[in-house]
Amino acid sequence: MGKYVVKKSENGASFNLVARNGEVIGVSEFYSSEDACLNGIESVRKNAIEAGIEDQTVAEFEVLKHPKFEIFKDKREEFRFRLKARNGEIILASEGYTAKASCKNGIDSVVRNADSPVVYKE
Repeated sequence: MGKYVVKKSENGASFNLVARNGEVIGVSEFYSSEDACLNGIESVRKNAIEAGIEDQTVAEFEVLKHPKFEIFKDKREEFRFRLKARNGEIILASEGYTAKASCKNGIDSVVRNADSPVVYKE
């Protein structure tokens, strides 16, 4: 099982979802408070399980309702995904992948690790 690693600062907090092997699967936005950050983790837990996958890299892709994972290409032509909650807010974003299959594996990893425990970075 992975873990949500919460990083606190004077101004708020953010988290990374980290796989068992230590690789970062996804990163959150910066939240203005620790409580808001923990709510973001709960949102990933709830939404990742029921989210569909919208592949925006194919022509005439089907637009799905939220929650959903969106696969897209960035400016460097790398594949990325983002998880959007029911309200359309981005709650988790990935690194860049050179292959779409690796990006899809990242999404699978988010789903498998959604119920991971929360730990705090020192």
